[in-house]
Amino acid sequence: MENSPPSPNGSEKSPQSKELLTSNTASTLCISSRSESVWTSASRRSKWDIYHKPIIVMSVGAAVFLFGTVITSLSFLQIKNKDVYKMCGPAFLSLGLMLLVCGLVWIPIIRKKQKQRQKSQFLQSLKSFFFNR
Repeated sequence: MENSPPSPNGSEKSPQSKELLTSNTASTLCISSRSESVWTSASRRSKWDIYHKPIIVMSVGAAVFLFGTVITSLSFLQIKNKDVYKMCGPAFLSLGLMLLVCGLVWIPIIRKKQKQRQKSQFLQSLKSFFFNR
């Protein structure tokens, strides 16, 4: 059994090679978990990658707000289900306005976080230089 060739999936390796494999993998994970590339890759992202979520939230909010405006204006016309339009119109107006404001507030928060990351890049590079020796 000891002289048999190892299987392709590597399940019949010696205990020494298993230890080497697991320790090598663990050290690689520890080193790469907080490497500098994590911090530098954030600054290379395009503006769309950074701001796409708030832009989508603002767009959906604006569309729901406009839909609420149309439904509310329909309640002033002489249409059958006037009470339904009077209830649903303000609900869509408020929901759309809430999403629009959330998106508008989200953008300055992202800008502030970007500035903090730029400031901390220098400190992270110093920290990694001294602690990874």
